Amino acid sequence: MNALSQEAVTDICESFDSDRTRLLDILIAVQEQHGCVAGEAMDLVAAQLGVSRVEVEGVVSFYTFLYSEPRGKIVIRLCNDVIDRLKGADRVAAGLEEELGIRFGETTADGLFSLEYASCIGMSDQAPAAMVNDLVMPKLGPSTARRGIQVLKENGNADDLRKLLIRDYGDGNNAHDLVRSAVHNNLRQPGPVIFGKMTPGSALQRALAMSPVEVIREIKTARLRGRGGAGFPTGMKWEFTRAAGGDERYLICNADEGEPGTFKDRVILTERPDLLFEGMTVAGYAIGARRGIVYLRAEYAYLRQFLEHVLEERRRLGLLGENVCGRNCFDFDIRIQMGAGAYICGEETALITSMEGLRGEPKTRPPFPAQQGYLGKPTSVNNVETLCCAARILEMGSGWFSSMGTPAATGTKLLSVSGDIRRPGVYEVPFGIRLREVLEICGADEPFAVQVGGPSGRMVGERDFDRTICFDDLSTGGAIAVFGPDRNVPEIAGEYLKFFIHESCGYCTPCRVGNVLLKERLDRILAGNAEEADLEYLEELAQTVKTTSRCGLGQTSPHPVLSTLENFRGEYEKLLSEPTDGQLATFDIQAALGEAKSLTGRESVHFGAERES
Repeated sequence: MNALSQEAVTDICESFDSDRTRLLDILIAVQEQHGCVAGEAMDLVAAQLGVSRVEVEGVVSFYTFLYSEPRGKIVIRLCNDVIDRLKGADRVAAGLEEELGIRFGETTADGLFSLEYASCIGMSDQAPAAMVNDLVMPKLGPSTARRGIQVLKENGNADDLRKLLIRDYGDGNNAHDLVRSAVHNNLRQPGPVIFGKMTPGSALQRALAMSPVEVIREIKTARLRGRGGAGFPTGMKWEFTRAAGGDERYLICNADEGEPGTFKDRVILTERPDLLFEGMTVAGYAIGARRGIVYLRAEYAYLRQFLEHVLEERRRLGLLGENVCGRNCFDFDIRIQMGAGAYICGEETALITSMEGLRGEPKTRPPFPAQQGYLGKPTSVNNVETLCCAARILEMGSGWFSSMGTPAATGTKLLSVSGDIRRPGVYEVPFGIRLREVLEICGADEPFAVQVGGPSGRMVGERDFDRTICFDDLSTGGAIAVFGPDRNVPEIAGEYLKFFIHESCGYCTPCRVGNVLLKERLDRILAGNAEEADLEYLEELAQTVKTTSRCGLGQTSPHPVLSTLENFRGEYEKLLSEPTDGQLATFDIQAALGEAKSLTGRESVHFGAERES
C-alpha cells in the first residue's frame, strides 16, 4: 500500500468518526477504493479504531464480498443456487470459463476479470443471473455471457459497465435514472396491502394522531404477525421494546433476504420504498425510537442510490428528520447499512452483530433484542413486508386488514415463486390460500415437488397440495420453488445442504460438522453406494443437527433432508444398492486401505487389488 492509500484509509475511518461499530462500513469503503482490504489496510484500520488486527481480519474473512487479496477489476459472480442451475447456470459457467481462460475462483493474468460463484442474488425469477461488480445481469445464456465478456475485452474499460452491458432497462423503477437496471419486477399478482394505492404520509398522519400505545394496540387488533416466517406478533414485539425502558431504542428493518428462491423484498424496495419507510417511521414512533436502520443485502447495492433519494425526498417533505410532520418531540430518521454477503445475517441477532461491526454470528438468547439489542439498547427488528403491512394498517384500519386472510393469519402474503413454472415472479395472495391454487395461478403444469419456505422450509408433494399457506400449516417467509417430475429430489436436497455448509458461521459443532456429514452420506446415496441403513443414519443425524444447533440456521438446515425423506422416500430408495456376496456396498476396502498402502508401498496381503478383482 502506498502513502496515498494510507492517507485514504485514515480519511475513511475519520469519515465514520473512527467508530468501531462502523467497522463494516469502513471496510467496504476501503475495498471500494483499494480493490481489497489488504493486510496493511487492516493494520491501519485497527490502529485507527483502537482494536486488534485479529478483530479486523476476523470481519474481513467472514463476509463473502470482502477480500484480503486483490480480485480482478471486474468480478463476475454467477448465481449457482438450485433454481439457477436448473435453468442453465452450469452452461453459462462453462461459457464464461472458456471465454476468459480461467476457472471459477481465479483471476485473469491481466488482473481484469475474476470469476466467482454466489449462493443467491435474489433473481430466481429471471435465472440464470450474475452480478458484474454491482450490476445485475438477469436471464443469461452461454452466448450472451460470452458476448458480454467480448464487449468488455474490446472496450477495456470497466468504469461504466452499465453503458457497455445493458441494452434495455427493466420495468417500473428499474428504469429510474438512479437504478438503470435490466432487472424486471415480474409482479404477477399485485394485492391490496403491499401494492394497493398509497399516499405518502397518510399512515403517519393517522399514527401521530394517536398515542404510541394506541398505535401498538391498533397493530395488535389487526393481529399482524411478522412476515419473515416465524410469525411472531408484531404488536407484542413493539410493546416489549417500548416497555424495555432506557433512553434510547432502535428500529431495524431486515432487508437481508438471502433465502435462495426469495426475491419479494427486491420488488418492494424497488416499487414501494415509501411504504416501507412510512412503516419504519410508524414503528419508530410506537416504540419510542429516534433512529431506524435498513440492513440492505450487498446483492441489492444497485438499489441503494435510489433508496437514498427516496429518503432525502421524505426528509424534504417533513416525513423524516426533526419534528416529523410538524409534531414536536418526535424526531426520527433512517440510514442504510450495507451488508457484505452473509446469509446468516438474516437471523436477527446475527444481523445486529454485523451492524455492530463484528462477525455476523448469532447471539445467545435471552436477552432478546427487544430487551438488549443493537448497541445493547432495546431494539425491534422487523421484516420489510411486516413494516409495509404496519403502514397500511395505520392508513386503512385494523378492521380492513384483518378482514383478509384467516383468523390466525390476517392480511396478505407476498410469495416469490420460481422453478418449473410458466410465470415466475411475485404474487400477493391472502393467507389461507391453498398451495394448489398458487400452483395454478403461477402456471405449474406438472408439479412433482414444491419447496415451501426456501431451503429452511419443507418439500412437499401431491398429497400436500391442498394444504394452506399460513403460519399454522405451510408457513413460509415467501419462497416457493416448484420442481417437475424429471427433477432429482435427493440431488436438490444435497444442493440445499451445500448452501447451508457454505453459509454456516461455524460457531457450533452440530451445524459446522453435522451438515458436512449429512452431505457426505447424501452423496454416497446419490452415487449408488448406499443401503437402507444409510437412510436411517441420515434421518437420525438430521434430527441431531436440528435439535442441538445454536441458531435458526442449524436448526433448519436439515429440513431438506428430513422433509424429502418423509415425502419422497421412494426417490431415495431407488438409489440404494443391495449387498452382494455378504459385502457392504457402502464400504470400499481398497479406499479404506489406501493410506496404509501408500505408507508401506505395497498391496495388502489379504485384500490385494488383484485378489479383490
